[in-house]
Amino acid sequence: MPRVTDISIYPIKSCRGISLPSAVVEQRGLACDRRFMLVDAKGRFVTQREQPRMASISVRQTGDGYLVEVPGQDALTLPRELESARDCQVRVQRDALDAHLAGPEINRWFTRFMGMDCGLAYMAEHHHRAVRHRSAHFDDEVSFADGAPLLLISEASLADLNARLAEAVSIRRFRPNLVVTADNAYDEDGWGRIRVGEAEFDVAWQCSRCILTTVDPDTGVRDERGEPLETLKTYRRVNGPVMFGQNLIPRKLGEIRVGNEVEIL
Repeated sequence: MPRVTDISIYPIKSCRGISLPSAVVEQRGLACDRRFMLVDAKGRFVTQREQPRMASISVRQTGDGYLVEVPGQDALTLPRELESARDCQVRVQRDALDAHLAGPEINRWFTRFMGMDCGLAYMAEHHHRAVRHRSAHFDDEVSFADGAPLLLISEASLADLNARLAEAVSIRRFRPNLVVTADNAYDEDGWGRIRVGEAEFDVAWQCSRCILTTVDPDTGVRDERGEPLETLKTYRRVNGPVMFGQNLIPRKLGEIRVGNEVEIL
């Protein structure tokens, strides 16, 4: 039976992730996953697609928040929530929604590193964003993630991709929340519903991949050959988009842990 080998959250969208031994599954995804997001002066989301240097923004958990670090600047202490921040409207993908905007000191810290006018948005509990997919229920919600509450990829699928590449890539290129074992590459494409620990998920739809996968997660440098995306295009196209990994929607909430079996329901 497949098992979970890694659980990761990405507190600030498109910045470095945090690998955890366990996590709590909430309606909009793993607790603390993608609740923060950088936005430009117009409130539009900023990611490694346009700003690959975001791969250099490290986020570490502390007792009551996060320590954010980048090369050449003093570390930033970030609270877990920005409840006292001012309201703003932000855009992520096709969605416009209300959020909180951090204060000037935090925003100046990110602006200095990014070299552009930007701010840090926060999704509080009373902010809502619907999952926009035919597989979703009317009350399904998502954080600042691109489209789904969680992303799952199997180690077997990554191994199959790396066997086709001149230079192997890390699973971190694809920013999954759950990494699992599997008997065969792309077994996860055929899963409909799974149970992991206390939680259950619909394996809702395949994840389409973009230029972000070509950014080295350690250096923030984009691969000149367009890998691994160019190789994925040769065998993982589905009606145009390139698919790698499965998007999940929680159907039963609770705790999950590394080592949990993945039961195919």
